[in-house]
Amino acid sequence: MDGSWWNSREKLIQVMSRRKSDNDVVIDQPGKEKLARVLNLVDLTALGVGSTLGVGVYVLAGAVAKTDAGPAVVLSFILAAFASAFAGLCYAEFAARVPKAGSAYVYSYVGVGEFVAFVIGWNLILEYVIGTASVAKGLSNYIDALLEYPMKRTMTELFPMNVSFLSEFPDFLSFSVVLLLSILLSWGVRESTMINNIFTVVNLLTVATVVITGLFKVNLYNWNIPKQDIPKNVKGGEGGFMPFGWAGVTAGAAKCFYGFIGFDTVATTGEEAKKPKRDIPLAIILSLSIITFAYCCISSVLTLMWPYYKQDADAPFPYVYDHLGWTTIKWIVSSGAIFALFTSLIGTMFPLPRILYAMSCDGLLFSMFSDIHPKYQTPLLATLLSGLLAGIMSAIFNLEQLIDMMSIGTLLAYSIVCICVLVLRYKNDSDVEFVIKGNDELETSSFTETIIKTVVKYFNLSNIKYANEETESVATIITMLYIFTSAVFCFITVQQEGLASSNDVAAYTSAILAVVLLLLLLLLSRQPQSTKELSFKVPLVPLIPCISILLNVYLMMKLDIHTWIRFAIWLLIGLFIYVFYGMKNSVEGQKQMEEPKKRPSSSTVVHPISTIKL
Repeated sequence: MDGSWWNSREKLIQVMSRRKSDNDVVIDQPGKEKLARVLNLVDLTALGVGSTLGVGVYVLAGAVAKTDAGPAVVLSFILAAFASAFAGLCYAEFAARVPKAGSAYVYSYVGVGEFVAFVIGWNLILEYVIGTASVAKGLSNYIDALLEYPMKRTMTELFPMNVSFLSEFPDFLSFSVVLLLSILLSWGVRESTMINNIFTVVNLLTVATVVITGLFKVNLYNWNIPKQDIPKNVKGGEGGFMPFGWAGVTAGAAKCFYGFIGFDTVATTGEEAKKPKRDIPLAIILSLSIITFAYCCISSVLTLMWPYYKQDADAPFPYVYDHLGWTTIKWIVSSGAIFALFTSLIGTMFPLPRILYAMSCDGLLFSMFSDIHPKYQTPLLATLLSGLLAGIMSAIFNLEQLIDMMSIGTLLAYSIVCICVLVLRYKNDSDVEFVIKGNDELETSSFTETIIKTVVKYFNLSNIKYANEETESVATIITMLYIFTSAVFCFITVQQEGLASSNDVAAYTSAILAVVLLLLLLLLSRQPQSTKELSFKVPLVPLIPCISILLNVYLMMKLDIHTWIRFAIWLLIGLFIYVFYGMKNSVEGQKQMEEPKKRPSSSTVVHPISTIKL
């Protein structure tokens, strides 16, 4: 029985870790044109800025300032920017390993295995669905606030939803907008770099207008309001620049992270960039720098113009301009904001059918998502169903809940990408098997000898220069220990931040875990890395991926319990689909069953993610 259990376990691990070969994602077939390398550094930077700068500028700054961080929302954006930058560098290396058009789902399927690919793909679906729903909700709230809330008053009166974890009323405007755009996308949409650049310029001009006009009403008092001057009936914290303390800044950063989601689009342009080795990482850094500067300027001006506790969470700028009597500026900025939000909505909607289609063609999701309409050449059913789901979510959840749900899914996806970079960087890429002779050949050894050999192995005191099976195994174990320790450390730290008085036991535990994290980082840095040549590699490995994992886990721990419950339900649904459908219908699994010994090297398969005509 024990042997049967072990064999079943080994088989399950083998199934979950099966990978695509590089040939399975090749798109360069005879008679089939390659993607044109037409994108320069400006195009890539504009793509990153255009796909990211939206709700974060026009809605998020006011909402986080009012409820979480106060004027220190500026620091929240900076912290979120660091987390995004580290993840972006890891994403760029992941893309360099599979230099084809696609997403993290494709990269992880080739580099790590099917189960990890499914988890990332499932999280990407959540990211795009919630992204669509949140932008639609932000657009609806903005229009409603601009017209002085006629929809909110009417719908709250006619159809109130008195449920704590849902919105106050069903938002039919956001539902209708998402459904309408889904129908339009089903007919086919062609991306245009020039149009994207124009839209991005208009967006940045709107941001510049907000900042320049706001400078005329700057009042430094609003960054240092004493507690006694804050009205008793509002949530104002302790006053000052950080009224809710560092805990408020980090809680705000977990939400501000949403404002940076979308920059990773740049990392998927490996085949269309003229100089991918130089331009992709540079464009990620430039776009993040522009976005961070825009967010910091907007949040600074907003909180300097008007007290943080008086901000409007749905549409802060129309509200402030109304109170300042700047009607003309209000309508100029609001028009630009609506235009930017509408553009951002289209940008968040069109990748979703691609992910559904790719996973369906791989057999991991239901086959109906891979049906292509013969006339429009788009995944019609996938587009309409995903639009319907996003529309329903935008109608029944409020914006803050949607932002939290999107943040946790993306933070997990980015964490997995960073983990995968670590695993692949220490992978044994050599065909030569290294056998360490000597004491390892002894059948028995004393406890002291075992300890010495373990220390030698984990600190690499033998100074092994090239990765082998043993060093790969050691690096994987250290990485897993680092992830587990990071989760415990972040959980204890976040719990400590929420307490009025410090707990000595928890503080000592956190200090010990911090030392353990540094030790694991040292051990990992001692292991030899893969010598595989890549067009781009993350610098300072393992430091940057490990810091990114720690930051991502920390920001995830800052999200509330309801967000974790919703996310757990989403992951549970995905796990059921994979176990009862994906594992049996996996195309890669069926291929390996048909060709158990060796896959012909001449086989070339067009990966589905590159065949959709949008």
